[in-house]
Amino acid sequence: MAETQTDAERRRVLIAEDEALIRLDLAEMLAEEGYEVVGEAGDGETAVRLAEELKPDLVILDIKMPIMDGLAAAERIAGARIAPVIILTAFSQRDLVERARAAGAMAYLVKPFQKSDLVPAVEIALSRYSEIAALESEVAGLTDRLEVRKTVERAKGALMTTYGMTEPQAFKWIQRTAMDHRMTMKEVAERILQETAGGEVTRPAT
Repeated sequence: MAETQTDAERRRVLIAEDEALIRLDLAEMLAEEGYEVVGEAGDGETAVRLAEELKPDLVILDIKMPIMDGLAAAERIAGARIAPVIILTAFSQRDLVERARAAGAMAYLVKPFQKSDLVPAVEIALSRYSEIAALESEVAGLTDRLEVRKTVERAKGALMTTYGMTEPQAFKWIQRTAMDHRMTMKEVAERILQETAGGEVTRPAT
């Protein structure tokens, strides 16, 4: 991962966690993996303000924070399309997972965590956010956007099952094919679903 970060522009991360030691550990893990920690906050209100000012590539928010909790902060940050959000919490109850998703979180991380847990969560959040941004640029209406996302998700699943692709590889497959053939991603996704249902889809060169 560190090698990837040096090859491309370093991802800028904002951390919001009210426990200073956890915040320090998190910052060290991220720095070791090549990410740049551009801001730190101890409460949700400060996190929102820093996110608006710094425009980071990713925001990591603890759920339990003073003044404004992480879920409320996530709603503000995700709602303003500032950056993808990872929710960090010591509680793994199902209702918090659902509330985090509803707040716009791209990934969810339960404390205590290791670097091996953190890095995949960061990559998943960044990948999902870029996918949504790409789809939103293609479709204007909210209802249509949701339908396109559902279709593309099903097509990604078909490619992953048929060819053993990862989720990011499947999305890039669809995106590249759409550009190459001057089609929308929805059209490519629908064709993939038709062809995989019929038996075979021609895989483009990678």
